[in-house]
Amino acid sequence: MAIIADDDPTRIDREWVWRMLSTEAYWHRWRTRADVDAQLDAAWRVVGVYDADSGAQIGFARAVSDGVNDAYLADVIVDPAARGHGAGALLVQTMIDDGPGVAFRWTLFTGDAHGLYEKFGFGAPDATAMVRQGRRPVGR
Repeated sequence: MAIIADDDPTRIDREWVWRMLSTEAYWHRWRTRADVDAQLDAAWRVVGVYDADSGAQIGFARAVSDGVNDAYLADVIVDPAARGHGAGALLVQTMIDDGPGVAFRWTLFTGDAHGLYEKFGFGAPDATAMVRQGRRPVGR
């Protein structure tokens, strides 16, 4: 499968993103469609990966940033049918190494794919990192 990455936000298939994040992602499944749309609209940068032949979206990643030094990588997801063809690595490479945030300090939260992220310089936080857990109401 030939794949390409694109950071054009108008190319993102919002229906595909919603379907993947609401059915395939293990994180933040409490989000509504309006929440996901708001996150897409407010993103500093989005990257899609597409089947080069059909143009169908097969991967997505979103970033939030101050645009100067710090960025947060979020919602990295690849369609299960397209996994194993390098889409995850292409997403992260395009977002982190090939974009305007190449020199930034990046953070992310993940329950899997640690090996993928380690290839791009991610590692366990040092003693300077702290996290405040979310305080969503029950059911959200």
